[in-house]
Amino acid sequence: MNETLDLAIARKVLAAQPFSVLLGARLTAFGDGEATLELDLRGELLNQNGSVHGGVLGYAAENAAAFAAGSALGVGLVTAGFTIDFLRPALGETLRSHARVIRAGRTRAVCRCDLTTVDADGTATLCAVAQGTMAITEPTRGAGHDAP
Repeated sequence: MNETLDLAIARKVLAAQPFSVLLGARLTAFGDGEATLELDLRGELLNQNGSVHGGVLGYAAENAAAFAAGSALGVGLVTAGFTIDFLRPALGETLRSHARVIRAGRTRAVCRCDLTTVDADGTATLCAVAQGTMAITEPTRGAGHDAP
């Protein structure tokens, strides 16, 4: 089955993820090997020092990378590996996670993700960078993969 993914379908996939719903995540861009995920920052997402908890940053990077890979490879992906580097405390109103596919092969895609916080006046500050490898678990027809 060849399922063409677009922003509307990707948003339905995100809405089906209970943890994403809990965090209030939203996809603001999707397609051509890229995806942007955003969430509004609130007290429950902060650490004891008042900046965004590293687990929230990791979630945002990994999920945005998975969506970016999905826009290039299709449905049926799992994260095979993931790293993140925290550059500075994440402070602001909104967390924006922008991922793009660096290389897509037959069975894997490597993605890079930049995480920025946006403050009330719209100033974006880079706070972390991440890289993830997504592996195909369910090849789809028409996406350059053999069907099961």
